[in-house]
Amino acid sequence: MKFSIFQISRKGSREKNEDRMGYCYTRESGIFFLADGMGGHPQGEVAAQLALQTIAAMYQKEAQPKIVDIAAFLTSAVLTAHRQILQHAIQNGMLDTPRTTAVVALVQDGAVSWIHCGDSRLYLVRRGELLVRTRDHSFLEQQRATAAGKKPAERINRNVLFTCLGSPTKPVFDIAGPVALQQGDKLMLCSDGLWDRLSEADIVDCLAHKPVSEAVPQLVESALRTAGDKSDNVTCIALEWEMPDGFESTRGSISTDTLSDGFFASTFQADTLDAALEDLDDAAIERSIAEINEAIRRSALKKSA
Repeated sequence: MKFSIFQISRKGSREKNEDRMGYCYTRESGIFFLADGMGGHPQGEVAAQLALQTIAAMYQKEAQPKIVDIAAFLTSAVLTAHRQILQHAIQNGMLDTPRTTAVVALVQDGAVSWIHCGDSRLYLVRRGELLVRTRDHSFLEQQRATAAGKKPAERINRNVLFTCLGSPTKPVFDIAGPVALQQGDKLMLCSDGLWDRLSEADIVDCLAHKPVSEAVPQLVESALRTAGDKSDNVTCIALEWEMPDGFESTRGSISTDTLSDGFFASTFQADTLDAALEDLDDAAIERSIAEINEAIRRSALKKSA
């Protein structure tokens, strides 16, 4: 595999940065991920960190040197990350759970597959045109999809999501791919702090006409400048795919062809997690949810007594 990559995260005007991002790769596979910890709930940055740490740990275990079943891996990785966040809340006696969005792209065999939950997005640009853009799991996007050109019945806050990782309900997520990659394709993952402040046309134009080492910082700075003193955290990671015959070393370029079997490179620290790599089943998730809901019920009874 050969690709150029660039990533950046800025705090904006928020007190802290709750976004997390990173990537890992072997000789034959690469995974790229981004999570945006949700405000309005405690420890959004912990939820984002746990999600990506879990996914990275699972990838390191299973990419030997590539993932056997991509769809199954992505599903298991996201649900295991969700479970880790729930377990963190239970172990720390939290009455509200940390929550995060997540978008994950896995590149293998010259194609990309992805999974997302929430409103962190993936863009795929080819020859100056938008080939793919994930659809947010928000009530606003849901309304747009069902309205079919009709006037919206009511104004909906675009920040309100109907799913995420860490909520005491099983997350909704979408999986897509594989999409075969072509020379010069640009793949970008970003938090809503970026796409909410820039038009789709501007995002595509910038990705189409600049190397990712220039496009990513330009898009991030434009989003911050447009938002002013109301800026959210802004995080972006993007790669440009290169075909073997056309590869030219550029800033941030990576070639995995010379890596040996068993070699694993990562920009994200996949610390040992006691339960991160356990097999996941729905019963385990339901038990975690029941424990949280029971804690909430007991707290409500104490307050009403």
